[in-house]
Amino acid sequence: MADRGVDFSGIPKELRDHLAELELELSEGDITQKGYEKKRTKLLAPFLPQITSVDLPLPDVQQQSSSGPTSGEPSPASPDRSPASPEAPGPSSSSGGRRNRSGGARDDRYRSDIHTEAVQAALAKHKEEKMALPMPTKRRSAFVQSPVDNCTPPDTSSASEDEGSLRRQAALSAALAQSLQSPDYWINRSVQSSSTSSSASSTLSHGENKTQPTSALADILASTRIENSIPPDVTSYTPERGSRVDSRVDLPPNAMPRVMPRGQSRTSMLDTTADGVPVNSRVSTKIQQLLNTLKRPKRQALSEFFLDDSEEIVEVPQPDPNTPRPEGRQIIPVKGEPLGVVSNWPPALQAALARWGATQAKSPALTALDVTGKPLYTLTYGKLWSRSLKLAYTLLNKLGTKNEPVLRPGDRVALVYPNSDPAMFWVAFYGCLLAEVIPVAIEVPLSRQDAGSLQIGFLLGSCGVGLALTSEICLKGLPKTPQGEIMQFKGWPRMKWVVTDTKYLTKPSKDWQPHIPTANTDTAYIEYKASKEGTVMGVAVSKIALLTHCQALTQACNYCEGETLVNVLDCKKDMGLWHGVLTSVMNRIHTITVPYAVMKACPMSWVQRVHIHKARVALVKCRDLHWAMMAHRDQRDTNLSSIRMLIVADGANPWSVSSCDAFLNVFQSHGLKPEVICPCASSPEALTVAIRRPGARGAALPARAILSMGGLSHGVIRVNTEDKNSALTVQDVGHVMPGALMCIVKPDGPPQLCKTDEIGEIVLNSRAGGTMYYGLPGVTKNTFEVIPVNQAGAPIGEILFTRTGLLGFVGPGSLVFVVGKNEGLLTVSGRRHNADDLVATALAVEPVKTVYRGRIAVFSVTVFYDERIVIVAEQRPDASEEDSFQWMSRVLQAIDSIHQVGLYCLALVPANTLPKTPLGGIHISETKQNFLEGNLHPCNILLCPHTCVTNLPKPRQKQPVGVGPASIMVGNLVAGKRMAQAAGRELGVVEEEGLVRKHQFLSEALQWRAQTDPDHVLYVLLNAKGVAVCTATCSQLHKRAEKITSALMERGGLNTGDNVVLLYPPGIDLIAAFYGCLYAGVIPVTVRPPHPQNLAATLPTVRMIIDVSKAACILTTQLLMRILRSKEAAASVNVKTWPTIIDTDDLPRRRPPQLYKPPTAEMLAYLDFSVSTTGMLTGVKMSHAAVSTLCRSIKLQCELYSSRQIAICLDPYCGLGFVQWCLSSVYSGHQSILIPPMELEMSLPLWLSTLSQYKIRDTFCSYSVMELCTKGLGMQTDALKGAGCESVVCEELCGDSRGASPAGPDPVLLQAV
Repeated sequence: MADRGVDFSGIPKELRDHLAELELELSEGDITQKGYEKKRTKLLAPFLPQITSVDLPLPDVQQQSSSGPTSGEPSPASPDRSPASPEAPGPSSSSGGRRNRSGGARDDRYRSDIHTEAVQAALAKHKEEKMALPMPTKRRSAFVQSPVDNCTPPDTSSASEDEGSLRRQAALSAALAQSLQSPDYWINRSVQSSSTSSSASSTLSHGENKTQPTSALADILASTRIENSIPPDVTSYTPERGSRVDSRVDLPPNAMPRVMPRGQSRTSMLDTTADGVPVNSRVSTKIQQLLNTLKRPKRQALSEFFLDDSEEIVEVPQPDPNTPRPEGRQIIPVKGEPLGVVSNWPPALQAALARWGATQAKSPALTALDVTGKPLYTLTYGKLWSRSLKLAYTLLNKLGTKNEPVLRPGDRVALVYPNSDPAMFWVAFYGCLLAEVIPVAIEVPLSRQDAGSLQIGFLLGSCGVGLALTSEICLKGLPKTPQGEIMQFKGWPRMKWVVTDTKYLTKPSKDWQPHIPTANTDTAYIEYKASKEGTVMGVAVSKIALLTHCQALTQACNYCEGETLVNVLDCKKDMGLWHGVLTSVMNRIHTITVPYAVMKACPMSWVQRVHIHKARVALVKCRDLHWAMMAHRDQRDTNLSSIRMLIVADGANPWSVSSCDAFLNVFQSHGLKPEVICPCASSPEALTVAIRRPGARGAALPARAILSMGGLSHGVIRVNTEDKNSALTVQDVGHVMPGALMCIVKPDGPPQLCKTDEIGEIVLNSRAGGTMYYGLPGVTKNTFEVIPVNQAGAPIGEILFTRTGLLGFVGPGSLVFVVGKNEGLLTVSGRRHNADDLVATALAVEPVKTVYRGRIAVFSVTVFYDERIVIVAEQRPDASEEDSFQWMSRVLQAIDSIHQVGLYCLALVPANTLPKTPLGGIHISETKQNFLEGNLHPCNILLCPHTCVTNLPKPRQKQPVGVGPASIMVGNLVAGKRMAQAAGRELGVVEEEGLVRKHQFLSEALQWRAQTDPDHVLYVLLNAKGVAVCTATCSQLHKRAEKITSALMERGGLNTGDNVVLLYPPGIDLIAAFYGCLYAGVIPVTVRPPHPQNLAATLPTVRMIIDVSKAACILTTQLLMRILRSKEAAASVNVKTWPTIIDTDDLPRRRPPQLYKPPTAEMLAYLDFSVSTTGMLTGVKMSHAAVSTLCRSIKLQCELYSSRQIAICLDPYCGLGFVQWCLSSVYSGHQSILIPPMELEMSLPLWLSTLSQYKIRDTFCSYSVMELCTKGLGMQTDALKGAGCESVVCEELCGDSRGASPAGPDPVLLQAV
């Protein structure tokens, strides 16, 4: 327990005052002991380092007399209240003064010094692993001490708050000042003692007598092992007699106490139990219970009881002994060539721009093309330098005031420029570098619902971006609010937009020059990167990494001044930025940028630019090679002999080799040399990983690896020798970058070095790489601070590597091969599959007539403890359903044959419905999210869980012979007993009341209501305006049903039990026709009428139900009868084979001679047909007994009676909707307000306004109705409140039925069906 009587003379006065206030709060009961010690320890924390360094002074220990009490000890005759020894000054006198005061709320009668001292000593001893002495009997010194040594600070483990005055503290401080021991020692004791349990401390210290001096021996034992103090365990300790003081406690030679023999006198040590608790203690049992409670393990959290253990639930497949395993030796890190030092290399990239801007002002830096592929403008190095200088000056000096600038060096700004305006981006990027602000290039947002917009907002937020630079044209094209302001994009922080066109920039003064420091470790720019889950993070690239990367690319690609480079890639990121914007400026290269829009309009435009400008380097992707190859027929006079390096940016894709070969075959006759094709590998974290150097003319091309797909799935390299269809041909991506060190580590678990024949993740150590994920230190450590380990788990060195996310291996000659990426890795049943491989397999199944080549997404979803593969593709509009399913079936077979893996789902969606990236690719993570949320809306889908879910639940195990609880449970299951079930309340015995007692058929119930309460309104039908267009009382419904019965008997020629189709729109006529059929003894079948505007799709369903039900007659309206017999209907079905059609708009006025009554309640009442979303027709037979029971259960559950009103917004043709429309009101007598769902589509507020107008308490609706109202009315809550729908809006949108407004209607109970 913390010592509160301490002299704080060496501590600042403010801290002493604060501690005195805490002491006062504790004494007055305003704070608990635990809270007091926590706050006190926090205040003393800054002084702990100097406290712990204080040596522990120990008093001299003298030999005790064995014949009686020593001087300074209390008399044995009064052990509990012995006066202090006159030889003991200081605290003894102070204690005597306090003893004469009133005890207050806590009486000293209940104190026991003997017991308290024994427990305190036990707790102190159990901080030691060995006991130094048996427990002392009293709170007194165990040794003969000098008067000076006896000045021991009082024990503060007591929680007696009535003695905590400031006067007492002052007296104690004055007494302690006389002690030779340092105050820091007692402060140290106070801090360390707070680690004990507060609850135990308060219990143990309750009622302790403060009049006795503290035992020096207990203090010594309590202050040992300060570093590793743990809660004492008194419950299981057995004292060792004669044990010595712990060897880790340094005691002077004369300080070793002698063990006192047991049983000498009252002053000898108390006997202890086996648990270490004094025998003579009055409350030892309670304390023992408390300590046992503290020792008991913590109860398991409730949520932990519901964690599924997949190994106990599913059948874990046993590993195949024939599975290939790596057999090579451990890989040796591969080192790139040394990075050369060139004398004229600039100290920073900005210095290179300044140099070229001054010395080569008219040299072209950038040429941009228009949509037709013709040069639009050329930006020289002089213009690039001057405009960047103006922008840097404007950013630092013209945004805000001189004292409060908007931007300071080190701030982050977003660059929002379209791909078609590279010049503005160049100026903005270099302007930011000159101003020493950090640019973050992002894509131009097109709408608030852009795919990935939320993640871009996360990127901007994590980077702390609050200002965006853009061009005037781009700013005008951004989506805006009706007030003309730029829309707040989803997930984005508040942004300020700055236009960087030249006319808005300020020319810097003559005395202003940008600060261009030598490249250092400060962040130069941030490049965004999307993870596999869709999270967008910013990779920070330092200034030294930027410069080193440009130098490494210059050396690897052998760039020279004045060369021409054609760039087809995005200039804002990746290779397009590194080569086309940064390295080109460093080497004064003329860059010709071909935007994506130009490539779509003219795929041969980049080839034409190479031919016209005699370009030496071209930067492309595989898709550009494919597009140019497909469109080369129109251009036969092109010459590509000038190219010395054709850099394929996505050469890491294992399927890029086919595009490279096909392009070479076509254009080799146009001067293209095979050795100029240079695939490379890169990642946002490590920048360029490897690149193939251009070879000498006529030199042999590097060999390719033909690998087994089966081996790759197990992570090993095996040359394919079996089926050529299951082989993967990969090309190398060259050697490691200059100055870099590369390793291959296992992609899962610790970064252990792989073997030479094992596939792993490439990690790279280089100065030319990213430094961190900006603003995300936790994720940074796992990616940028990797230290590979060997097979023994020992680090191979202290060098930090960066994960690249590329999967590959090192081949002969230190060539790097890449076979996939972590982002596209799908691990199914322990085997790895690459998404690109699956896409290539799907594209190989002749997809030209079925799907679009570049619009296929492959991802995995977790189903039953394992990943399952899903393929989603966009279907061509002219593809038929039969062709689509034939293609999907062939894809399933091909993937199963080549990859030995089953597909969980293969879905085809309409064209242009998948979320796209800004450059036209498929947004994989958004597509996966839409799939999981059910928002893909596929037009064709093939689900095959039976082929891929192989880890089925374990089979039943044979139970042991012994009968136990498990055996009883299994026996109950075998006997067919349900172990758990949900059951509603019992319906009970039928009451002796009118309706239910006399009439067990609905037809009789309606007749009874028409006689007893003819004017009671059962139904109210509303239109789209909320106006009641039709009502039906009991009498009106009964009379109309009788007329329909007469029509059936006269015109239908029906027999009892025949099926009759009711073809009506939602309304009263449908209900009357149903009861007319019951009166006539025929079986009604309600069918949704065909849609007049879409007969081809809806009429066959009607025909199918009529044929399946074998209906003998159709009841309908005149309008629908004409539709059934129209020419448009004849195009879909055979209209000459319809059953008898009876028009109920003109009914006879005669009443039927008698109404039919079923002989038993088990006779059929009606047929309920429903069509699922997959087109499957299901029919249910409903008897009169089932109808009566169903209506009765609804009546009891919903508390329905004649004065109640309910609102129904359901389709009335099947299921619960039909029951609520046609049956429930007649049975229960309540009034039903009918809202046809089609009316809701024309007026969204109809349902909510009806609930408010009629003060409805219960309403039945479908989930589609709730979704329609939520999405359609989410932004109109204010208008609905003004219309009196305040509380209803609260109920519908918030799902809380307790927040009704006092002025609004009663809370609404939503029954969603």
